[in-house]
Amino acid sequence: MAGITPEQALVALQEAELLYSSTQIGSALDRMAALITAELAKRDPLVLLVMNGGFVLGAHLLARLHFPLRVGYLHATRYRGHTRGGEITWIAHPRPSVAEQVVLVVDDIFDEGDTLQSILAEIRQAGAHAVYSAVLVNKRHDRKPAGLIVDFVGLEVPDRYVFGYGMDYQEYWRNLTAIYAARE
Repeated sequence: MAGITPEQALVALQEAELLYSSTQIGSALDRMAALITAELAKRDPLVLLVMNGGFVLGAHLLARLHFPLRVGYLHATRYRGHTRGGEITWIAHPRPSVAEQVVLVVDDIFDEGDTLQSILAEIRQAGAHAVYSAVLVNKRHDRKPAGLIVDFVGLEVPDRYVFGYGMDYQEYWRNLTAIYAARE
């Protein structure tokens, strides 16, 4: 259960700052799809959506990829409904098997990178042939792990709590078609 009520979630949205409209996000997704197509169209990729945040992005991005690919999922989280991350919890390891596959991991945000780093390490350890990553937003700050680079990034956001388009505000608002920053 979420730590806030639906009424509190509505207030949070009303007080939030719009960062990107659905039109701006659509343009970013078109750019990402073109880059992913150029890199992976002939490599028979397995696309893994990171639940729950990568679900919305994945649906919209996959619709723009016009080449053969397979889709799976995984679920690893540090947030569990909170606004600050904790220890990584694996709810579902990558499915189907990533052994000897070219894998594209799709997630909502590259924030501090701990979750993404763990996911990519798990996939490499499981024997993937090649591993790529794609996120809708990269949060600008200097707290990311050294050497961790995301291959495909749609948008940049400030170092604020952001939500919408798959990213949640205390378990609410993943369904928004725009991206907002919570009131500080």
